[in-house]
Amino acid sequence: MELLKHPHHSLFIFVFGLVLVFPSALSWKDAVTHVHQFVIQEASVKRLCKTQHVMTVNGMYPGPTLEIKNGDTLSVKVINKGKYNVTIHWHGVRQMRTGWADGPEFVTQCPIRPGGSYTYRFTVRGQEGTLWWHAHSSWLRATVYGALLIQPREGTNFPFAKPDRQSTLLLGEWWNANPVDVVREATRTGAAPNISDAYTINGQPGDLYNCSTQDTVVVPISSGETNLLRVVNSAMNQPLFFTIANHKFTVVGADASYVKPFTTSVLMLGPGQTTDVLISGDQPAGRYFMAARAYQSAQNAPFDNTTTTAILEYKSAACSSANPIMPRLPAFNDTPTVTAFSTSFRSRERALVPAQIDESLFFTVGLGLNNCPPNFNASQQCQGPNGTRFTASMNNVSFSLPSNFSLLQAHIQGIRGVFTSDFPAAPPRVFDYTGNVSRSLWQPATGTKLYRLKYGSRVQVVLQDTSIVTPENHPIHLHGYDFYIIAEGFGNYNPKTDSSKFNLVDPPLRNTAAVPVGGWAVIRFVADNPGVWLMHCHLDVHITWGLAMAFLVEDGVGKLEAIEPPPEDLPICS
Repeated sequence: MELLKHPHHSLFIFVFGLVLVFPSALSWKDAVTHVHQFVIQEASVKRLCKTQHVMTVNGMYPGPTLEIKNGDTLSVKVINKGKYNVTIHWHGVRQMRTGWADGPEFVTQCPIRPGGSYTYRFTVRGQEGTLWWHAHSSWLRATVYGALLIQPREGTNFPFAKPDRQSTLLLGEWWNANPVDVVREATRTGAAPNISDAYTINGQPGDLYNCSTQDTVVVPISSGETNLLRVVNSAMNQPLFFTIANHKFTVVGADASYVKPFTTSVLMLGPGQTTDVLISGDQPAGRYFMAARAYQSAQNAPFDNTTTTAILEYKSAACSSANPIMPRLPAFNDTPTVTAFSTSFRSRERALVPAQIDESLFFTVGLGLNNCPPNFNASQQCQGPNGTRFTASMNNVSFSLPSNFSLLQAHIQGIRGVFTSDFPAAPPRVFDYTGNVSRSLWQPATGTKLYRLKYGSRVQVVLQDTSIVTPENHPIHLHGYDFYIIAEGFGNYNPKTDSSKFNLVDPPLRNTAAVPVGGWAVIRFVADNPGVWLMHCHLDVHITWGLAMAFLVEDGVGKLEAIEPPPEDLPICS
């Protein structure tokens, strides 16, 4: 992390802003409210020999780490001193009845305009582990993000031996450009945006990039220690492999839920996902590279093929001048390793998976190509394949955000004309989703369509990748909910045969599902959180193109099954 200049090379805790802790009126004993202030402001950050002026929180890149306990409340006042509209999303927080604090721009709130402010207030309950926060406007999250660490509730412990040390590793992407300019240029041309110039660990590219060695992040460990590493993929557009030379991981948590421990030598995280692992200081004292690089499942698509590194350093080797040991990373397209990793996750306890289903939904997820509109300059505005413009969709609907009202505001206030409630429960046409798809299906319709759910309904969604343009691993994130991933596979989902693969005993509880390339995943959840909740691909290039939809979950019976009233300082769209 950095306050204009990186203070030193090792991992550290930064005391920042206004932090107050005082007793809360929560029913949970010893729960507290944490009060913070986030100032969105431009700062100069030098990476790869060049200085960029980027948006930050409190002048820090990445932003501040927030640490709370299960049951605590957060109150974060965001003051926008930047030049762009901004919102902050608390990725993975359930936001029970507090949808106004969820953060996606024009979904649960209008943006915080330059010069404006808004206070996000919410309680985190029933979640422990690692989440994170990030901007949810344009591509600001490239530099506006940070970790949210949720320690066990007061008086309780981890369901594993208490680690000797905890370290957080935020994997990111860096452009030698303003990320907002990158996405705006792509939107203008209709082409894919420029790929990043580097990956980062806690904002630093590491030893393998120019002008970066002096700031490589160092994570300390002592011989005999067992340390907890909290790994977050906060990259914009790239699933990432992560490994440490000569060390094994014991995976103990993901997306702020505990899992049955399993051992692996490599992690794969899609953007938005978090993984908590234990590592042991059981190797000869020395320095070992921690490394991350791309998992690239989309064929023939350009990607950043560089490798970011940090250093795991045994304390007794801190003065060593020896080069760190480099790990072996999987091949960029190593889908079998990804599959072996993703199918190893199990909930630690027996899961409360809904056995009966009220809403059985089937959503295709994938890319598309729009023909060049007749009023466009083809050479300048249609630079996608064969003179087209890239798009993306779910069930052949490319999602379009409103601009005059947020979806939640329109729902609560009964404002007509902002959205419709006719998002299709299945694709308009059945086709060979992962085969040779007719070009007539490559151009989706555009709309602001929601799917309405009754409070308490038990929901199953099949998420089916398509081969339109190219099949790809899609990290699908659902706001306001955790869900159980009860099965995944390759090819077209077949309800007659693939339902036999359902794990209804101990499936993992996640908030972001990595839908396999050319395959499918099945998720289940209970619609117990009223509001409007975005579901989208967490590759930001894809949500920019429209790979999203939203659920409208109706209020139930009584105050405790209804969304809270909007806060007085909720930004207005003006």
